[in-house]
Amino acid sequence: MSAPRHTTKPESGVHFDFAVAAAALVDAASRAGACIMQHYERGPEVELKPDASPVTEADREAEAILLAALHRTFPAVPVVAEEAVSDRGSPLPSRFFLVDPLDGTKEFIGKRTDFTINIALIENGIPRFGLVYAPARRLLAFTPNEGLAVEAELDPSQAGADLASLACRPLHARVANPDGLVAVVSHSHLDPATEAFLAKLKIANRSSAGSSLKLLMLAQGQADVYPRFGPTMEWDIAAGHALLVAAGGTVVDEAGRSLRYGKTEVGLRNPSFIAWGRRI
Repeated sequence: MSAPRHTTKPESGVHFDFAVAAAALVDAASRAGACIMQHYERGPEVELKPDASPVTEADREAEAILLAALHRTFPAVPVVAEEAVSDRGSPLPSRFFLVDPLDGTKEFIGKRTDFTINIALIENGIPRFGLVYAPARRLLAFTPNEGLAVEAELDPSQAGADLASLACRPLHARVANPDGLVAVVSHSHLDPATEAFLAKLKIANRSSAGSSLKLLMLAQGQADVYPRFGPTMEWDIAAGHALLVAAGGTVVDEAGRSLRYGKTEVGLRNPSFIAWGRRI
């Protein structure tokens, strides 16, 4: 499947141009990925944020690259980015971007490869566009059109990337085998609530991963369910949520309601959620 071609500039009105977003943000992700991998190879310098979570210069420098691309391409659309956002309680418009420049910082620091760049467009509380890039794995996934998720190999490069040169493959969530589900769980945040949830299901196998790769595994048809009862922020999962829905899956809260975004009343924190592959 060839990558879509598009050269026109995006409009700041009602219409959101998926092709323009994909071209600009695939390029930016490749450049941000190159920045992250430079820090990865020489060893990151780690600081602690006020909430005691780790942050590195790779987070900040990659975020600057992504913000510049978003402001240049979609100047009228606000961006909420993990490292730049200070006020998480101010109301947001109906359309905004969510950016996590380095999801899986603990995995990054620990020299694992399951960390990602996440970019999502939110409209009326729903993630419409999503891009997830794992530079250490050269794995890119994004939504080039409404209702379509694809993956491709992408090298991190300071020179960026040309979307038209990528060989893209459609992503399809799978229907679970009735003999047992494949569950994916957090590598760093497995808790008793998750174990209790899985104990109620017929699980044939399980695997663990960091960052939004867990949601991507469902979109790829490699797993069937991903429960998360520990704390997450909206920018952690919005891009993977968009990809999974486009591939035929769902992300719901414990009551079965579709997860919503822009929840400034709770500081952009997510409730517990369960991500599923394709369900009959």
